[in-house]
Amino acid sequence: MRLDYALYVLAVVFFLVTIVSALVVMETERDLWVVSTVILGLFSMGLGYYVRPKTKTVAAQPAVTTPPPQQPVTGDVHEKEAYKVENSTATQTPILPQSPTSIPAPVIAPMPVLTPTPSETVAVPKLELTEVKGIGEKRAEQLKAIGISNVDELAKASAEDIAKKLKISPKIVDKWVASAKELAK
Repeated sequence: MRLDYALYVLAVVFFLVTIVSALVVMETERDLWVVSTVILGLFSMGLGYYVRPKTKTVAAQPAVTTPPPQQPVTGDVHEKEAYKVENSTATQTPILPQSPTSIPAPVIAPMPVLTPTPSETVAVPKLELTEVKGIGEKRAEQLKAIGISNVDELAKASAEDIAKKLKISPKIVDKWVASAKELAK
């Protein structure tokens, strides 16, 4: 018998002793019996859950691409918009299958990086505010109204000043500024 099953059975026994002691034991000792057996039962259940065998899922064949993460189940419109932006721009990297034989697979050399000549350089477009996690269309319009029109300006702005002007929590604005700094790199 597995140890976790034995601990679950022990927990059930403790809960049965709790019921019996609540019905049979005298009034003066009843509270002590009930409390102690409930605590021992809960401890046994928790310990049984802790020592249960951990199952490992083994895939039959490795997947070619990784699936996108599940959409958060929150009511915040900004988090949903941020999720859409993150997953629409995310690129999925293929997972190459492992060779079942002992013969080494051919090594694929990476593409060399070519540096552009000065005549080939193109101006980098400014990132939109809606690309920052937590900022939707409405909030982007509010930020543009106070003079912040792109991610670079948001990364350089003071979180406290923005929070005061928009009348929102400085913690939220701190997250926006941190995210903007990451995007501006």
